[in-house]
Amino acid sequence: FRSLCIGFLPCCISSPPKFRSLVCLVVFSVRCLIGWLWNMGWVKVACAASIACRFRQARAGGLRSFHRSFVANGPFVLAGDVALDGGRSLEWLLRPGLSCSWAFQVCRSLHGSGGKYQQAPVPRAVPLSRLTDTFLDGTSSVYLEELQRAWEANPASVDESWDNFFRNFTGQAATSPGVSGQTIQESMRLLLLVRAYQVNGHMKAQLDPLGLEERKVPVELDPALYGFTEVDLDREFFIGVWRMSGFLSENRPVQTLRSILERLEQAYCGTIGYEYMHISDRDKCNWLRDKIETQVPDKYAPSRKAVILDRLMWSTLFENFLEQKWTAAKRFGLEGCETFIPAMKELIDRAADLGVENIVIGMPHRGRLNVLGNVVRKPLRHIFSEFSGGIKPVDSETGTYAGSGDVKYHLGTSYDRPTRGGKRIHLSLVANPSHLEAVDPVVVGKTRAKQYYSNDRKREKNMAVLIHGDGSFAGQGVVYETFHLSDLPNYTTGGTIHLVINNQVAFTTDPKSSRSSPYCTDVAKALNAPIFHVNGDDVEAVVHACELAIDWRCTFQSDVVVDIVCYRRFGHNEIDEPSFTQPKMYQIIKNHPPSLEIYERQLMEMGQMTEEEANKMRDKVMSILNEEFINSKDYVPQTRDWLAAYWAGFKGPEQRSRIRNTGVKPEILKSVGKSITLLPPGFTAHRSIKRTYEQRAQMIETEHGVDWATAEALAFGTLLVEGNHVRLSGQDVERGTFSHRHAVVHDQLSGEKYCPLDNVLMDQENEMFTVSNSSLSEFGVLGFEVGYSMENPNSLVCWEAQFGDFANGAQVIFDQFLSSGEAKWLRQTGLVLLLPHGYDGQGPEHSSARLERFLQMSSDNPFSIPEMDPTLRTQIQECNWQVVNITTPANYFHVLRRQIHRDFRKPLIVMSPKNLLRHHACKSNLSEFDDVQGHPGFDKQGTRFKRLVKDQHERSDREEGVRRLILCSGKVYYELDEERERVKGHDVAICRVEQLCPFPYDLVQRELRRYPNAEIVWCQEEPMNMGAYSYVVLRLATAMRSLSHGTFEDVKYVGRPPSAATATGFGSVHAREQKELVQKALQPAPISLKVF
Repeated sequence: FRSLCIGFLPCCISSPPKFRSLVCLVVFSVRCLIGWLWNMGWVKVACAASIACRFRQARAGGLRSFHRSFVANGPFVLAGDVALDGGRSLEWLLRPGLSCSWAFQVCRSLHGSGGKYQQAPVPRAVPLSRLTDTFLDGTSSVYLEELQRAWEANPASVDESWDNFFRNFTGQAATSPGVSGQTIQESMRLLLLVRAYQVNGHMKAQLDPLGLEERKVPVELDPALYGFTEVDLDREFFIGVWRMSGFLSENRPVQTLRSILERLEQAYCGTIGYEYMHISDRDKCNWLRDKIETQVPDKYAPSRKAVILDRLMWSTLFENFLEQKWTAAKRFGLEGCETFIPAMKELIDRAADLGVENIVIGMPHRGRLNVLGNVVRKPLRHIFSEFSGGIKPVDSETGTYAGSGDVKYHLGTSYDRPTRGGKRIHLSLVANPSHLEAVDPVVVGKTRAKQYYSNDRKREKNMAVLIHGDGSFAGQGVVYETFHLSDLPNYTTGGTIHLVINNQVAFTTDPKSSRSSPYCTDVAKALNAPIFHVNGDDVEAVVHACELAIDWRCTFQSDVVVDIVCYRRFGHNEIDEPSFTQPKMYQIIKNHPPSLEIYERQLMEMGQMTEEEANKMRDKVMSILNEEFINSKDYVPQTRDWLAAYWAGFKGPEQRSRIRNTGVKPEILKSVGKSITLLPPGFTAHRSIKRTYEQRAQMIETEHGVDWATAEALAFGTLLVEGNHVRLSGQDVERGTFSHRHAVVHDQLSGEKYCPLDNVLMDQENEMFTVSNSSLSEFGVLGFEVGYSMENPNSLVCWEAQFGDFANGAQVIFDQFLSSGEAKWLRQTGLVLLLPHGYDGQGPEHSSARLERFLQMSSDNPFSIPEMDPTLRTQIQECNWQVVNITTPANYFHVLRRQIHRDFRKPLIVMSPKNLLRHHACKSNLSEFDDVQGHPGFDKQGTRFKRLVKDQHERSDREEGVRRLILCSGKVYYELDEERERVKGHDVAICRVEQLCPFPYDLVQRELRRYPNAEIVWCQEEPMNMGAYSYVVLRLATAMRSLSHGTFEDVKYVGRPPSAATATGFGSVHAREQKELVQKALQPAPISLKVF
């Protein structure tokens, strides 16, 4: 809107004189109309006041008089209008969020392109009757001068607000001495200059240690633009006493222009560049102004500088030592940004002083070994051992399982670090893959879980620190997804500190090719995060920026970014040749001194350090490094050394775990059932939801017809009663994508929310049950829940996709964390994924959760049957995860409870149903949920999850008359059973494989023995190259071979033919395909190998 108004100026000035007044009136009319429509608040009032003033002038002096006034003063009047419309004083010019390009346009209108100061035109007389407007109604600088004239003649002739302003301005107020000869326009222009530094000062800051970046200094920072010359440098100017922080708040309303410029240059154009004027919160901006504009030069005492030097020495010599010992090894060193380590340590010390007790850290491979050794204190001998090849860790407490392991610069660890202030703070460095930024949401989720379990509701004791590279921070979408979680109620952690190691090159790609924005950190502006750009060679500046970041986070509990502009002394890795692609940069780097040398020389020149003292510190560090190197040759790592946290009592894959009953006492089921179906008195639920809750209450009362949503609520409720934390998140999970869950009910009159599962227990703990709609993100939100689930095993953490088809937006999390995290990093998680799956005619994007991908990544051997004796079985523990496709509410209830009722944790992938949610046959009796002997579902071991559901017809242990055994999974069972009843195919048995992975060999063998003469068929809805067929057929053939029941060729397939798309988009085609596959499975003739 402001730019539009300014854009009309050339039209006003260049129009023919006789039409100029008319054009001006049109401009002001358009201005008023746009303001009215755009904002019904202050803009409307300001526009109305401005145009009213213009018409009053026209009425008082005639149109010709108005025309003459505007020809002379038009640009200035319009600029004054825009400047003064929105606030109570000139302080408005410095308000957060105001575009500095607007200030530039105003000044250009005032002074033209020559940069010379022009005297304001002599104002014409104004009747005193018009001088009673309040301060808010002053709409031009000419009008302002008229008010000043009237006030000087008679202070009582103007409004009280203007009287107070002019008293302050001319020094008649007690707090502000006057300045003769200064005009209001000069004060306005000076404030515009101050604001220009606050907005664009970072563009002039000395950020690049290599001096390669060619940045044009913004013209807004040139005093000449505002009409100031060399003559004005030693003049005193009135800058007022303002309600804001920074040097404007120092009660020094009169300062010389030279001193003002020196302060601005020192604050905004040194080795730190600040971006914060995009933040709309006034208090936050004032807090930063105070920190930035009133900082004390040389703030660190000699003793503190000695600590910084020692830490910088450790950082530098560690990298040098590795380079000397393992010249050809990849280590992704920190050379070029060694100042990061002392800054990180100072950040941790400051955090501990501010009450932080735990910090969760996520970072890529660049500099990771240095952080592991110098910050998180992983034993140096352990790191050196890994460089020498290393050996697998051994720990008697967790068995001999060591997994596949991972490269040294991906591993994590944890440590209780003592701080400079005498406190201790727990650090957890989360293991991560080479997928840059994938660890971001995992770290944030783990931090949120720590806050829950430590009852840190104010989010003051637990904090996340994320370390990024410049290329990935700008290029990876998960960075924004993680930022976007920062202020959501059930995802916020009270602010994350983001530290960017900005090498000024992404692998081999220059910044101009890797991002469209000026800075790699510009994405953070979308979330109103302040950004501190700092020269990586200035160790004290880097330390100060990190201290300011932790102060911000602990004060405002919001995200903050520190962009450390540095360089990479070697290539992407140490055996890479960087001069192939950046020859100019690496010629400069070759001759550029390291930051340690720069800081040592600086301290020596200041007389705060001698060369002898520096050498003594260096010798001490090298002595320790050499000692650790010698000890590394005999070092045997322990498993717990790899773990970010140790789950006491939980078993590894090679340790046998007892199978437990998951049934619940009937009285507890009834009690929980009553809680989850009861709405509070006076609560006006939607009539459909009210009816749903009444039906659920009837299910509990009659103990029959329990549906899917009720079974889920019973599972959650009974786990809560047992003291477990339950969390469910994802898109639309409160209601459920298919409007089945209604875990949160909305009062139709007041809008109040009610969650029955929040009231299962008396005085139930806040967040003990959490159900939360998430942002429209798969990668970020699933990563968050992975991190959340890793913190504590005594919780059921679930993530539900809107449709299973959309889950592949989080494929990196599936591949790098869930399927392989335990093997690589020995980190268990019991996360549950609910992925709606099933073919019901909704097309190729709403049918398949890509079951085949999860099965393909399963680690069980298809050609070897493991030990299946219940007392000896470790099959699930040895597999990387579980994949189920369940067909009954009771089985869903038990599989959820099974996740908690065992002493190990594995991810659970559930192909959750869609049309089975309301299917008339998909019901369970309440007796299938309890632990009463003799009830349905109770066997000799109790009530528990059924990995395979046998044919529903009564069968003996041996049925030689059954001609066909159909094995299937999921909702296709109900269609097969319906077709069997239609054709009276009682010589066909249908068994449901509820747990696909790990494959239930023992139960499949039982059914193969039961039907010795049966033709074996695998039936599925999915195309042949999708679904479970490729996974099942190999394992089914292995089971058949073990019983001499046939081989691979004897397994018949019924389902859709191979296809590129998961499903057809034509409803009629879908119906035909579904009918044909069901009929083929039940046909009297033997199944041919030909796929229809």
